[in-house]
Amino acid sequence: MKKLALFCLFCAVFKISAQEDRVITTAVPFLTIAADARASGMGDMGVATSVDAFSQQWNPAKFAFAERKIGFGLSYTPYLESIITDISLLSASFHNKINDRSAFAFGIRYFTLGEIELRQFAGDPGRLAKPNELAFDGSYSLKLSQTFSMAVAGRYISSNLKLPDNGSEDSKAASAFAVDVSGYYRSREMAYDNFDGRWRAGFNIANLGSKIKYDDGGQENFLPTNLKVGVGFDFILDHDNVLGITTEFNKLLVPTPQDFNDDGVINGVDNDEYQKITFFEGVFKSFGDAPDGFSEELKELTWALGAEYVYQDAFMLRTGYFNESDVKGSRKFFTLGAGFKFNSAQVDLSYLFSTSKVRNPLENTLRFSLTFNLGDEFYND
Repeated sequence: MKKLALFCLFCAVFKISAQEDRVITTAVPFLTIAADARASGMGDMGVATSVDAFSQQWNPAKFAFAERKIGFGLSYTPYLESIITDISLLSASFHNKINDRSAFAFGIRYFTLGEIELRQFAGDPGRLAKPNELAFDGSYSLKLSQTFSMAVAGRYISSNLKLPDNGSEDSKAASAFAVDVSGYYRSREMAYDNFDGRWRAGFNIANLGSKIKYDDGGQENFLPTNLKVGVGFDFILDHDNVLGITTEFNKLLVPTPQDFNDDGVINGVDNDEYQKITFFEGVFKSFGDAPDGFSEELKELTWALGAEYVYQDAFMLRTGYFNESDVKGSRKFFTLGAGFKFNSAQVDLSYLFSTSKVRNPLENTLRFSLTFNLGDEFYND
């Protein structure tokens, strides 16, 4: 029973493939799940979109452009909802503008895998285990000019996925520390022939930190260190109507699993040669270690395209598409989303439609977010 529980647990968390594809897997993959309904409604993107309360996950440099002094948000994402009802991702974020040029923010993400009942034999009364993962982070953002800002963030990660041993009621959580470095560009509003417009761009090197392991002397696992870059444009049609278009690219800065021993078997974390690669080496190796060369490196890029229409800053419609290579995970999906704003409060929701042969754990899942923006207004133009 314990082995079955372990298998189900890790199948729920890690991407798996029935083929001999070189899918890059990491520890704590919950950090890559879109934790808010606005980003997930636009194809899981947020590095170059306009600032919101959940920018902490995507690009904390955006907080320097926040238009209200205080903002905080709460979000709920069911996971594998069609199979089980007690697996979910909870997220909360808070930011505060120090002045017109700077801001600080805090965020927390909690991923719970519900309750697992452990039995050793038929008559065993059983024990309950509650595996979970947690990330807590803080950031500081600063405008370096009227149109560009940068931010640094620190993140503490705790992963309590190991099930208790015989005779032990508790399990030891693995932990790690990581940092983010990000930048955000937002142009001044410019006049075109039939509309005004504004350019946006951003980057974020996220989860840059040491490996994580669950047992002393055991295997070490890479964090999901990744590079996100994106660009977007706001079509300001008139005072009431704004259409934003954004595209984003993502690259995991983690070494590619490969046949280290020339035995025809693709090896990853369980291989001694792979284990020798440090997290810092892995960042640089990830740009040129794919066995099939540049063509495979391109397959390790994911891309997304999203759009958001805003009417009177009170009603929002969103859509997006996310694409990943068939041999690198095969995540492909369309998303739809909507938002409703009343005074200082805003409610967002999103829905995902998978277009891949590999079923998405968030397929047919409705996600919710609630945000509040309070305090003095800041004018960034």
